[in-house]
Amino acid sequence: MNFLACDLGGTKVLLGIFKKDINDDSPKLIFKKKYLSSNWESFELILEDFLKNQCKNIDHPSSACFAVAGPLSNNQAKIINLSWNISGNALQNKFNLKSCELINDFAVQIYGIPYLKNNQYSIIQNGSHFEGANNDLHAIVGAGTGLGIARGIISGNKVKVLASEGGHVEYSPKSNLEWELKIWLKNYLKIERISCERIVSGSGLSRIAEWRLSKPDAQNHPLQKYLKEMKISDSARKELPEKICKLSKEGDQLMIEVERIWLGTYASLLGDVALQELCFGGLWISGGTAPKHFKNFKSDLFMKQFFDKGRLKDILKTIPMKVILDEEFGLFSAACRAKMLLKT
Repeated sequence: MNFLACDLGGTKVLLGIFKKDINDDSPKLIFKKKYLSSNWESFELILEDFLKNQCKNIDHPSSACFAVAGPLSNNQAKIINLSWNISGNALQNKFNLKSCELINDFAVQIYGIPYLKNNQYSIIQNGSHFEGANNDLHAIVGAGTGLGIARGIISGNKVKVLASEGGHVEYSPKSNLEWELKIWLKNYLKIERISCERIVSGSGLSRIAEWRLSKPDAQNHPLQKYLKEMKISDSARKELPEKICKLSKEGDQLMIEVERIWLGTYASLLGDVALQELCFGGLWISGGTAPKHFKNFKSDLFMKQFFDKGRLKDILKTIPMKVILDEEFGLFSAACRAKMLLKT
């Protein structure tokens, strides 16, 4: 019996048909296809092409889970930057599905955790389990376009997802340099409140670079020309994080400084989440930046900032922390949820 999964973002739609594997609990991919959202008037048209044209020789799926980037209510979603309105119930009826669920594209990842293979993640620290500790509680944090946080209780085959908007908590600077960055951001963005998402995200890394390049000692930096292009091109802005990382690896001192600020803030946030949730099942790092930075997550700088929680730092040593390396973990997790829906 086949099932359908989708990771629906603001720029791309990734669809996949999966099936059960007799010898493995993990979903087995049969076929997948990526679509550029901007080329289509609606998600319904994409799904119609996928099922009727791309998968015409594959058994029709019975259940579906669509992970969407946008506000959700009553199995309906609005994809703001595409002006798409999606109804799970309407899709279920039109495409003859027995069940169809829409879910937040980050919260869905909790469903994928129990089925992860060793090659899909890397361990940062094993932690230690104590009798009586809540080993069923997991938290997942991921920086990508934005900053996602979700929690879940995983007990055997039962999974309970607890959505969160924790990425929008207040950014709390720890040094004079970070205070300077926060004040600059408030003026630059013309807002009074700076959330962690403004820093710990792909766009946040770009903003840190813009701030650093605004200083007098950076006026001759090679990225200055690129900043001018960004003012007239959105595509240039999207490419900036990759350029920052490339220059940092090549030894550019300013971009090394930028990346260190970003990484330190990310580590501090993860420490806060770990203390808040006491997620002894595991603290998972996900998101689009995770595969690119996973080596940095084991660095002395990262671990120092993660453990810098005063009297409670020893608790953090007991919490397992892992980074997800699978760049299509969103689709995989949606498939895990769709597989569960076969039983409902």
